[in-house]
Amino acid sequence: MRAAILDLYDGEANQGMRCIHELLTEFGHANAIQMDVVVFDVRGKAETPDLSFDVYISTGGPGSPVDSEGSDWEKAYFTFMDEIRLHNRHQVDVKKYVFLICHSFQLFSRYYGLGKVSKRISTSFGVMPIHMTGAGVREPLFAGLHDPFWAVDSRDWQVTKPDMKKIRAMGGDVLSIEKYRPHVKLERCVMAMRFDDAIFGTQFHPEADSRGMLVHLEKEEKKQNVIDQHGEAKYHSMIEHLNDPDKIVFTHDTILPNFLQNAVVAGKKLILK
Repeated sequence: MRAAILDLYDGEANQGMRCIHELLTEFGHANAIQMDVVVFDVRGKAETPDLSFDVYISTGGPGSPVDSEGSDWEKAYFTFMDEIRLHNRHQVDVKKYVFLICHSFQLFSRYYGLGKVSKRISTSFGVMPIHMTGAGVREPLFAGLHDPFWAVDSRDWQVTKPDMKKIRAMGGDVLSIEKYRPHVKLERCVMAMRFDDAIFGTQFHPEADSRGMLVHLEKEEKKQNVIDQHGEAKYHSMIEHLNDPDKIVFTHDTILPNFLQNAVVAGKKLILK
């Protein structure tokens, strides 16, 4: 399997890249598949892959998913995404599979006009419950997860007001939304979408593991952010959740591995033909 990682971290230190590399390596070992992984520096060098890869994982990243509109790197990025979508329309037996995480999810939603991309009133950071929609309950990449399931949320931006007509015209659907808080009179944002049968995205970080999240939660700024928004009891609860096998460990071990397995199964069907 050839996997391209589209790095949108713009050189910022992060845990996401480590987690993605480790997930790909673990998947290869578990399934006796040789993994050929190449990283493309999208924001720093405007690098994009060609269509020779089987799967493409586009990462999270810092900053605004709106202010970059019209930049050289974004033009290159969406020229590539348009190529992927065109390829998948015409080569239905040899589709290219794309997974979009956080910043990439916001960019994709904004570029194709699938929802309102706006800055949150306050940063969302921590281990949060994610609620499935009816489509999410039926989603193969969520197979095995509970409703709600738990995931790492780390963002200043959000996608709200999904344009369901456009999303469904693409062959997609909204799969999950953030926790319902009746005392907060704000629309719940979209947390995951299937854009079509080969392109999938999450607002949360399914790649995040306990080790990386602990690094973040132990930073004074992040710790204080959680305490200010949710209280000290919630902060300590998040620390406890990190090693709970039913929470982010389960999400980490489920969604991206299911995505990769889906690509493998599609490839085997092609070989059998």
